[in-house]
Amino acid sequence: MKPSFPKNFLWGGATAACQCEGGWDKGGKGASLYDHITAGSRTKARVLTKEIRQDAYYPSHNAIDMYHRYKGDIALMAEMGFKCYRMSIDWSRIYPNGDDEMPNSQGLAYYKSVFEECRKYQIEPIVTLSHFEIPYSLIERFNGWSDRRTIDFFLHYCTTVFIEFKELVQYWLTFNEINGATLPFFTSMHASFRARSEDIELSHKKNHALLDRKEALQALHHQLLASALVVKKAHEINPDNKVGCMLSGVCPYPATSAPDDILYAQQYMQQFNYYVSDVMVRGEYPAFSTRILNELNVELDISAEDKEILKQGCVDFYSFSYYSSNCVTNQTKEKENISNLVIGIDNPYLEKTQWGWHIDPKGLRYYLNEIYGRYRIPIMIVENGLGAEDILEEDGHIHDKYRIDYIREHLKQMKEAIADGVDLIGYTAWGCIDIISASTGEMKKRYGFIYVDLDDEGHGSYERIRKDSFYWYKKVIASNGADVE
Repeated sequence: MKPSFPKNFLWGGATAACQCEGGWDKGGKGASLYDHITAGSRTKARVLTKEIRQDAYYPSHNAIDMYHRYKGDIALMAEMGFKCYRMSIDWSRIYPNGDDEMPNSQGLAYYKSVFEECRKYQIEPIVTLSHFEIPYSLIERFNGWSDRRTIDFFLHYCTTVFIEFKELVQYWLTFNEINGATLPFFTSMHASFRARSEDIELSHKKNHALLDRKEALQALHHQLLASALVVKKAHEINPDNKVGCMLSGVCPYPATSAPDDILYAQQYMQQFNYYVSDVMVRGEYPAFSTRILNELNVELDISAEDKEILKQGCVDFYSFSYYSSNCVTNQTKEKENISNLVIGIDNPYLEKTQWGWHIDPKGLRYYLNEIYGRYRIPIMIVENGLGAEDILEEDGHIHDKYRIDYIREHLKQMKEAIADGVDLIGYTAWGCIDIISASTGEMKKRYGFIYVDLDDEGHGSYERIRKDSFYWYKKVIASNGADVE
């Protein structure tokens, strides 16, 4: 029997508010972290500015204007046959300052309308509660997640949306790619650094200086506590709620068969993946976390009450992003090679994307087996896709065969993982519609099945155009993954 997808598999796509919504100062919204980050490129770093500068371009301010165009965009998702849509709520649209006493009624009305539009087409919303969209005011006044008080602010916000959207949303994710905070160059993505009086260049080579390692891991602990409290609250408000963790899934391969490289790859998996997911799935820090913290000379403030909270707030399912595997070595010179958001060295057995990421569908199967073997809870892949510079032809078509090829091969390996016994319940391709790149702020790095007429400076008609991959993915969903050719 050929491998196949389960009958009720959740097919769909994914976006983030800070990359697609726009309307940054509309409907009572406050400024988020991303509203203070300028555009960059593959060669130019983005900059976090303390004040909004009139001479700078901030991609999140308008993004692709989904704030005003969501009905048409959801209709296009429905045309593809989406069973689900992974999106995020921008915390600063509900509580503009993060700690407001009362929620912004216009923000609640907006998201209610979005969810109702999804339900109209029988599309299940899968909602991320924090996708790097922390209110900027909390960074200025409380240093973001460095302060324990932010836990209470986040729980208050989540409680509000759980109650408000009780009848409309069943699937929730707490923090996007929360494990990124374990690596220095991810710090800027997680708003766990202290407020600064000056602008900050967000380059991978400089990000290690944004936050002391102890403070970064303490801030991560606060996020883990917040996640556990939110899981418990979600179940109290609606027993039908399903809450998942969301990690950046990177599969590390040892560069050689040298024992030092084998151990280094294992340690990378422990520190980058299991350090966080063990807490969120098993309810406690793993045994090896003690050595990690000791070698970093870090002692975290973790109380007995904290440990009990973590035990009571285990997630219902595991979700993750997967774009690329990672080849690692314990050789010092090689370790310093950085490609976009992924540390690693070249893998001679794999091709790369235009942005230097290894293309490795079989790595996805490997990762799925590793995660399911460790946790034995349902799994969703909530980000996967190919960033590329699409060409709008003179006849108005976008022939993105490379994207079809990329996703096809990953779907094949997902089938194999299911045949291996993995309980895989959903797949949401990343940026189902072209959106602003989180890492560079570019528009040219496109992931979507739907082309958006917009350039890197924010110029364009915002017209939506179906790519070849749109029609291909529609066929895949209609056949429940049987027809991927």
